[in-house]
Amino acid sequence: MRAVDLIVKKREGGHLSREEIDFLIQGYVTGSIPDYQLAALAMAVYFRGMSFEETGHLTRAMIASGDLLEFPGFPHPLVDKHSTGGVGDKVSLILAPLAAACGLTVPMMSGRSLGHTGGTLDKLESIPGYTTDLTVPELEAILHAAGYFMTGQSEKVVPADRLLYALRDVTGTVESIPLITASIMSKKFAEGARGFVFDVKTGSGAFMKQAKRAEELAVSLVRTGESLKRRVFAVVSDMDQPLGRKIGNFLEVEESIACLQGRGPEDLLELTLRLTGWMLVLGGLAADIESAEAVCREKLEDGSAWSRFVCNVEQQGGDLDCILEPERGPRAAHILPLRARASGFVRRVDAYLTGRAAGLLGASRAAKGDEVLPEVGIELLRIQGEAVRAGEELCLICAGDPRRAQEAEELMRRAYELCENRLPPGKRVLKEITGK
Repeated sequence: MRAVDLIVKKREGGHLSREEIDFLIQGYVTGSIPDYQLAALAMAVYFRGMSFEETGHLTRAMIASGDLLEFPGFPHPLVDKHSTGGVGDKVSLILAPLAAACGLTVPMMSGRSLGHTGGTLDKLESIPGYTTDLTVPELEAILHAAGYFMTGQSEKVVPADRLLYALRDVTGTVESIPLITASIMSKKFAEGARGFVFDVKTGSGAFMKQAKRAEELAVSLVRTGESLKRRVFAVVSDMDQPLGRKIGNFLEVEESIACLQGRGPEDLLELTLRLTGWMLVLGGLAADIESAEAVCREKLEDGSAWSRFVCNVEQQGGDLDCILEPERGPRAAHILPLRARASGFVRRVDAYLTGRAAGLLGASRAAKGDEVLPEVGIELLRIQGEAVRAGEELCLICAGDPRRAQEAEELMRRAYELCENRLPPGKRVLKEITGK
């Protein structure tokens, strides 16, 4: 078997077998197949695509390239959720303790911010002392204590994905849906869960700007999951505007705390309940989404989800004082209000521009090595459908550097669109995709 023959086969639109894909991925990880040949294969896949069966083979091969996180013996179903990323998307911080309070076990491997999107690990690490670099025995102990953990990807878990992602990033093949699917699913399956809910974002602040492409990715995730004998459900959700009212790291922790205590924004609560509800259905703890959402609401109202969150923070080394009294957490040195120049109603707050503004302040990374600041970000005081008078505050820009605050102000001025008549807020959940 030769790599060049398989590249030509895919270039001509052929179907690669499981053995052929295993050969390519194993060769790439061990170094017997060079970067340039995998780059050629990635480009062939970009143009020719892959069947769901091929994508499943690729996912299996990537999983087999490294260690697996396995947690046998847990009495509760292991189910996880993954988001393709967005602006103000702090759902995981609320969903994981809520799902655990409902009876699921949630081993969650999360990522960091890059570009205009935020990262779950950066948000959690804005809690002083919170650590996401943990050993497998430590993760298992946290699962027993809190019902969920939050960790990053180990270098020994799915090394093929780390190598292939870096290659795609410099060869113009990032947007390939089969390669995106295999990347996402290999990481999630390697963490030990048996069921998955995927939140595929679409809109200005999403990776997939067009709803059609987001739906294609959602279908690919579900169908590939079926080929791997896993229970998978996908939601296509709106990311044309920021989720919730706070964008930043500790700012989003604060809003997550509010939601866990029953005081969160309605759009954030809507999406979190829907995603958590589908996790309960996949885990066999609810017969349908309506009853699942009802259970979730009960666990928010009775404080069970909040208790799980506090337990997890303590288990992962976080400062409980900052959680119990968020005003003691990281605070920006400079607060710059953005004031409306005219009266009207907020028609839209552009998610991409808002994410760029928060990133400029230091809330996310332009490159992987950039420092992330825990205290900076944007607080939206007016969102879609709300009235504002000329001179009133639209948002607060929370900055460490006043010069950056002024640059962020210019972006937020462009992000806010006003109109004469009130528009009702749009729904966050746009489409739901299940298997056969």
